[in-house]
Amino acid sequence: MGRSLLLGLTALAVCGCVLPGYDGRETVCQDVILPEQRVIDYRDPAPLPPARIPNNVPPRTVADPRPDTPEWRLSLDEAIRIALQNAKVVRVLSGTTAVASGQTIYDPAITNTTIDQANAAFDPVLSQTNTWNRNDTPLGVFDPFDPTRSLIASTPADAYLGTLGLTKTNVLGGQWQLTGTENPTRIAAPGPFPLNPQNPTAVVLGYTQPLLQGAGFAVNTAPIVIARLNTEQSYFQYKDSVQEMVRGVINAYWNLVQAQIAAWAANIQVRQSKEALDVADANLKIGLGRLSDVAQARVTYTQFKANLVADEANVLTQEGALRNLLGLPPDDDRRIVPDSAPTFQRWKPKWDALVGLAEQRRPDVVELKLVTEADRQRLVQAKDQAKPKLNAVASYTWNGLSGEMPNGERLATAGGVYPDWSVGVNFSVPLGLRQGRAQVRQQELIIARDRANVEQGVHAALHDLAGAVRDLDSAYDQYLAFKEAREAATVNLRTQSDLFKTGLPPKPGQPGVIYLNVLQALNDWGNAVTSEAQQLLAYNTDLANVERQTGTILETHGLVFYEERFRAAGPLPCVDLPYPSALPPAGSPNRYPGTAEPSKNAFDLTNPTARDAAPETLPSPRIAPPAP
Repeated sequence: MGRSLLLGLTALAVCGCVLPGYDGRETVCQDVILPEQRVIDYRDPAPLPPARIPNNVPPRTVADPRPDTPEWRLSLDEAIRIALQNAKVVRVLSGTTAVASGQTIYDPAITNTTIDQANAAFDPVLSQTNTWNRNDTPLGVFDPFDPTRSLIASTPADAYLGTLGLTKTNVLGGQWQLTGTENPTRIAAPGPFPLNPQNPTAVVLGYTQPLLQGAGFAVNTAPIVIARLNTEQSYFQYKDSVQEMVRGVINAYWNLVQAQIAAWAANIQVRQSKEALDVADANLKIGLGRLSDVAQARVTYTQFKANLVADEANVLTQEGALRNLLGLPPDDDRRIVPDSAPTFQRWKPKWDALVGLAEQRRPDVVELKLVTEADRQRLVQAKDQAKPKLNAVASYTWNGLSGEMPNGERLATAGGVYPDWSVGVNFSVPLGLRQGRAQVRQQELIIARDRANVEQGVHAALHDLAGAVRDLDSAYDQYLAFKEAREAATVNLRTQSDLFKTGLPPKPGQPGVIYLNVLQALNDWGNAVTSEAQQLLAYNTDLANVERQTGTILETHGLVFYEERFRAAGPLPCVDLPYPSALPPAGSPNRYPGTAEPSKNAFDLTNPTARDAAPETLPSPRIAPPAP
């Protein structure tokens, strides 16, 4: 009967019970073993909890420039501070947009919790077990009145087993154990029993100490050391992404300045080409010009208008990239106007000092070094596993017994009268230790690979640093060259424009003044202006890149990491303690403060044909008026 019942319950558990549904269909009820997942369950995303959408307005475009948008004078230091303030998720510059780096301010704090998890292996463990039993096992006995017959009888007994234990593992691998047990039993059957109920008790103090495998401070604290190294590694990964974010902010800031200067130059080219078109038209009407000059001037004017649209669109694109990096919405009814002046002073790098900084401070190199240290700790663990197990064990027990005698009196032993003790040595070893020794060999090879990776990291750092230094000098020399080219282009544009405006007829044997000369001069001037600004701003970006390659860009800009804390459950019950919650970057950058002028005014932004004109201001994005 019992076997049939067990088989029936097993079949019911596996197959489920079939019950009629309220709608007339059969419903399969499987409560013990859940049904198979044979379809893809998905929900309509609309009911999901909504994400916070920051305040924003429609973005400005070349078709909707909104020229009355207020200016927001923003220094580079302030831009870096805003980016750090909004960097819960670290963003890095990628082309003309910003993407998440995969690092957050919470990553080091999350990894930091693994240290306490590793420390928990040495915390005392308190255990309490309570078991109540009723034993009533039937057994056959002879019938006392007829020896040829048997009876089925039982001796029912009620028992309780309680165990209270405390274990503690120390950093040498040994484990203390203190356990107290009591087992009161009452026999619910007739007959004389020496003690009924009776309560055996025992207090056991034991200690186990590994002598080979698992013995020693180094191997037992290796998990804690690895957890600390992993936390350091997480910190430097996070620092590396923050450094890249700061470099990206600097790059995006100067890209916006460059775009504004290019738009200013394109606007001047549109004005100059419009003036040239008007002159060519007027000369043609009075018989001093040629139709070819008018046609060429009109084509040039329309081309410069198209270039202006592209340059003004690029201003909006670069502003959007900077806003993305700063953690701001695409538009907030403010037009960013950078007002930090770029540095014009040439910096002479000291190569040996830069190399030393890169080897010590670059987060990626530091991370490779930490990986090597962590693998050395794993080698300690692997060598420990390659040892035989040899444990010394010892225990001492204080036994006691108490109970009720048949006459109703209570009988109990005195404490410590009946002690037990044991001492032993346990040994086991897999013959050959193949697996353990292979793990040691594997870990030694991993360390050799780690060292090669560190050397490769330093090698790559040297090349990155060398490239950054070369780019730095190249950008500054090109800036000086384009500065001279701009001066020459300005003189040439003035000369060609003045000659074309006079409309003098050609002299015998000499070519006349044609518009192509003005066009070439105008193109040369625009290229020289944008190239001069581009190279100086590239020089300022390369300065940040050198600091990035040495791993010191945060320190040179006065930035630090601030540890935010929150109260959470501590090791002791019902006690809240402050623990690291996040590690946001903070500080007051002071490398590029704001000035009273827009950044573009650091360059000579004057109309080349207006001799005494004041510096031009960048117009709001718009398309120049069409030709009459």
